Amino acid sequence: MTLADRYGDIGVTLGDDFVAEVELRRPPNNFFDQALMESLADALEALDQENGCRAVLLCADGKHFCAGADFGRRERGTMARDGRHLYDETLRLFSCNKPVVAAVHGAAIGGGLGLALIADFRVAAPEARFSANFARMGLHQGFGLSATLPRVVGAQQALRMLYRGERIKGEEALRIGLSDELVPLGEVRARARAVAADIAASAPLAIESIRKTMRGDLPELVRAATERERVEQERLQKTKDFREGTAAMTQRRPPKFVRA
Repeated sequence: MTLADRYGDIGVTLGDDFVAEVELRRPPNNFFDQALMESLADALEALDQENGCRAVLLCADGKHFCAGADFGRRERGTMARDGRHLYDETLRLFSCNKPVVAAVHGAAIGGGLGLALIADFRVAAPEARFSANFARMGLHQGFGLSATLPRVVGAQQALRMLYRGERIKGEEALRIGLSDELVPLGEVRARARAVAADIAASAPLAIESIRKTMRGDLPELVRAATERERVEQERLQKTKDFREGTAAMTQRRPPKFVRA
């Protein structure tokens, strides 16, 4: 097969080290929507069929890894397009077979945090910020975080992040297991690639087999989680608290929720 070098706003570069660099190209914030996740899923599925790829480096151009959805520009299709829902693409991401290492610089916020958690490992900088800020917007968490976040940091730390919406900096992310390595900002991508290349040096069939065993029923857990997340998000998006939360976020002020 011929591997394309670009899938929408996703760039793909396959190196001689058997590592495919998959880059989000919506700088500076790399806001996501259904179209971006569809392109990313297309790229990862293509790499599953590429014998020259044994590991994936997931990275981003610009200031942030992924600052979540752009609630100021909902017309871009952050939730649905052409009859397919964003979470249909999310499920495709979790169904891919190649190991993934994420290079997280800047912010991984909301769905951007969910995107970082599709990876097997995360390399971050002290300047990185991780946040599940959904409740501060009057919204239920999404992107499968109900299944993935407790799996990575434990149930109590997940509740802490989901209830409080606080921003977890790089040092704290390393302490709670949200990040696997912490390196200077300018070295994040290179170090993440080195980790991916080290994985790619192992027998590829064995790695894919081990990964499938260790992930277990994660794809099905994500499927069940996103079904619940979608229902709750659609319900809460109709509330005054959601409108207030998104307005407050856009205006950079504390929200004033009314439980309605």
